[in-house]
Amino acid sequence: MARRWGRTPRMTAATLAVAGLVTAAITGCSALSGSASTSSSSSITLYSGQHPQTTQKLVAAFEKQTGITVSVRSDDEDVLAQQIVTEGSRSPADAFFTENSPPLEFLQGKGLLSAVRSSTLAATPAKYNSPQGDWVGVSARVSVLVYNPHLIAKSQLPTSVMQLADPKYKGKLALAAGETDFQPIVTSVLRAHGAAATQKWLKALKANAAGHLYPDNETVTSDVNKGSAAFGIINQYYWYRLRAEIGAGAIHSSIAHFAPHDPGYVVDVSGAAALKSSHHQAAAQRFLAFLVSKPAQEIIGGHSLSYEYPIASGVTTAAPETPFSQLQPNSITIADLGTGSAAVALLRQAGLL
Repeated sequence: MARRWGRTPRMTAATLAVAGLVTAAITGCSALSGSASTSSSSSITLYSGQHPQTTQKLVAAFEKQTGITVSVRSDDEDVLAQQIVTEGSRSPADAFFTENSPPLEFLQGKGLLSAVRSSTLAATPAKYNSPQGDWVGVSARVSVLVYNPHLIAKSQLPTSVMQLADPKYKGKLALAAGETDFQPIVTSVLRAHGAAATQKWLKALKANAAGHLYPDNETVTSDVNKGSAAFGIINQYYWYRLRAEIGAGAIHSSIAHFAPHDPGYVVDVSGAAALKSSHHQAAAQRFLAFLVSKPAQEIIGGHSLSYEYPIASGVTTAAPETPFSQLQPNSITIADLGTGSAAVALLRQAGLL
């Protein structure tokens, strides 16, 4: 079976809780011996909701450059964010790396993040950083439609995300509503059209995607490419990763953008933060600074199979994608996206979570 560009398999909450307590206990013992509180620590623990392949490349480069060892714990970013809240001041996490901004804003609201050094924040355009300065933007992706031209012509695709609710798309739409990537789109629709219209829209999407509701965007992308579904909504990098995995000759799908500034045309920002509870603040801050440095941004932009957009240190992507500067997304801000809690509530009410 071909290697998938998925996340690390989800750990159970119980497993995470036990692991957290064990690691916290070890950390506590180290603190008593005086080593855990040393600012020049040679190791940190990273909670990562980013794709493992992207994280592994960046961590390996950081370790080589600094000599600091990074222990990575991967899971869905919403699971890890809740885990950090549960662990509180005993959390073994020193840093948190996410695909989307809402989990970081959620932890910021709980007062669990350290202020990021100003020199690190300066590497990324301010609009992609934490409005409070408690996390830094690292990379970005944009929502697109993936479609199979053998099943639906480009001219028949919706040009607005609201048109996904049209009954003519019933049985054709593929959707991974449980993905955290989908929540910013729901938030964008909510801000543009209000709660009642968004709830009606989500229920229509559920009906149109019946039989094609998938657990993740990798499956949406793969099934549309195979012809199991006509089209779906994803972030652009899933399609580029599939093409890299199976080869251009096996690609039977394409991607298309929504109309400029449509509520469905959303840029998602991946970011990173240092935990206030960390005993290794200097090393954690050093990791954040590395993520937005030119070497790390070049890994994201062209020296890995990330296919995300680098957004810091002036680096641009080397991949054959629409240049980031040419995108015309909705103007929704990081602050507007917030914690995503309203979007989650609406998704649950619609029976999509």
